[in-house]
This record gives sequence, C-alpha cells and structure tokens, in this order.
Amino acid sequence: MTITKQTVAERIAAYLHHELTLAQLVDWAEAAMMNGELDERDAQTLSSVVARLGVADVRAFGLAWDDCEALLNQLGFSPRVEVVAA
Repeated sequence: MTITKQTVAERIAAYLHHELTLAQLVDWAEAAMMNGELDERDAQTLSSVVARLGVADVRAFGLAWDDCEALLNQLGFSPRVEVVAA
C-alpha cells in the first residue's frame, strides 16, 4: 500500500482523536519507514514527517499539539479544534 500525505494526516488525526495510542502511531511510522512505500511525488516530505513520528516515543522528542500541527502543515493540512459538551 502506498503511503500518501492523506494517509499520514489520517494517522495523526487518529492519534489526536485518541483512536491510536502514541505507541501505535510510532509502530506504524517505523513500519512505514522500513517498508519504504512512500508516494514518490511527495517522498521527501513524507519521509521527514514519518521519520519524526517514528521517534515520538523518545523522551527528547515527544509529540505535543504544536508538533502535530506543524507536521500536518508540512503535509498540506491544518487541524481544527471543536469543543463540545461532555
């Protein structure tokens, strides 16, 4: 399966929506880098973003909201926050 900007953005969104844990996101990113099936048209951007996700479980790197926002921006997306009653 070819990994596109949309694919990576969906993974980040799933993490932000608590549908994926950080460990699951990191595992996916590591596997994506090893398999090397990045969309050739955006390979440089995808490689950079996916590699960053792959080290998000290392304390020195982490993955804060600002990081997710910046990564999504690199992919051509922007996050939107919606606050609803619990």
